[in-house]
Amino acid sequence: MAHGQQQPSDRLTPDRIRLGNTVVWVLFGLLPTAGGVLDRSPARKGWMFGLLALIALCHALTLARPRTRLLNRRAYLGLLALALGGSSYLLDGGAAFYVVSLPQFWLCTRTPREAVALSGGAAALTVFGGTLGQGWSPQFLTGNTVFTLAAYAIGTGLGLWIHRFVGQSNERQELLTAELALTQEELALAHQRQGAAEERERMAREIHDTLAQGFASIVVLAEAARAALTSDPGRSAQQLASIEQTARENLTEARVLVGSVPVSGVAAGSVATTLRRTLDRFAQDTGVTVTAELPDIDLDQRTRVALLRCTQESLANVRKHSGAATVGVVLSEVPGGVELEITDDGKGFVVAESRGFGLDGMRRRLAELDGELTVTSSLGDGTRILATLPTPAQG
Repeated sequence: MAHGQQQPSDRLTPDRIRLGNTVVWVLFGLLPTAGGVLDRSPARKGWMFGLLALIALCHALTLARPRTRLLNRRAYLGLLALALGGSSYLLDGGAAFYVVSLPQFWLCTRTPREAVALSGGAAALTVFGGTLGQGWSPQFLTGNTVFTLAAYAIGTGLGLWIHRFVGQSNERQELLTAELALTQEELALAHQRQGAAEERERMAREIHDTLAQGFASIVVLAEAARAALTSDPGRSAQQLASIEQTARENLTEARVLVGSVPVSGVAAGSVATTLRRTLDRFAQDTGVTVTAELPDIDLDQRTRVALLRCTQESLANVRKHSGAATVGVVLSEVPGGVELEITDDGKGFVVAESRGFGLDGMRRRLAELDGELTVTSSLGDGTRILATLPTPAQG
């Protein structure tokens, strides 16, 4: 533990303040007062010891165990004021005992007004007790009176200052606590909104890469089947079968999205098998020539899904935009990762002017796995898509 870090047990707690005040009060209040009466008459010693024993007991019942106190604090302070007056009478002056007892009037009251009133009453009784034994013509300007009144004035000023300082500190603490609570609430709300936005974006990407692409394929196949219905019934039947298969796949993906099935429709195992099936379907539906180099690479589920979605999106762009006659797909293992390259001989496009959701979605999907997407294309020169993903070290 660092030297500058304070342990919880070293903090100045209210219980420690009360304990410290009790020790000081006993050592510098009760004991000296009891010792001051040792040379007095037996009667005075008896009264003093009894008075001190009574106030010590009341102190224990009130302050030593504040959570289970048997005596009301106001009642205790009233008895303490009487004890101060009585000890002042028995010793012909009790300013020192009053000074040591003065903090209790501030520790045991709830408001400054109450502390000022009760400590003032105790000061008056201390002064009165010290002058009571002088007869009918008492000398009020004695050391007992001066010190008692001076202690009362200083204690009142100091107590009011401390109360104001503590009150301001509490207000600042309450303000800081309120600001902290508000900041935490705003932060939690921001996290909630960010999470909701990220989930909406993820759902939009998944719908675009699965359902939307499937429905687009269904529309194209349906149009082609209708056009060939009379001229080439065999071709129409093949396209209708493709429509049925695509619809079934869309249904499976829809169940994945709503949580009816636990994982994506991408089967476990080699990514090459999944990609080859997708490429065969694309070639069958579009008539585009597809060449593929798909070695058997063992990848985790998230990597397989990312590569499949990139392939599906690229093929969808070829179908809708490029007018390509040939598509090439190469999957290769590189140090620390895997690369998927998809090229076509279509009409190409200006990459800087592309605003499609599909390319952005591919980039975000790959970025979530610390991968990247490189798109190279120009008008008339076809398009090259390169998806790079790291693979976990095999250990």
